[in-house]
Amino acid sequence: MQAGVVWILFHIGFLFLGARLLKAPMFLVAIGSQANIGGAASAPIVAAAYYEAMAPVGVLMGVLGYLLGNYGGLLCALLLRLAAGS
Repeated sequence: MQAGVVWILFHIGFLFLGARLLKAPMFLVAIGSQANIGGAASAPIVAAAYYEAMAPVGVLMGVLGYLLGNYGGLLCALLLRLAAGS
């Protein structure tokens, strides 16, 4: 339970820090957060809650998250293999 709370707090802090540095609108932060947590299926719903025309943006953010997540996972596996020395 505590690990999940810490993870969500880290997620929120990272999103707000990134939004502050990039001066991103809050609806993009909400769509990006939902794309990270819920994926391409639920991000358009959050996007449409703000603006109906933004639903495709939610789909794109979710798919981009899948794309980057796959390569990020492979990079993480490679780094862990190098750290293990094999």
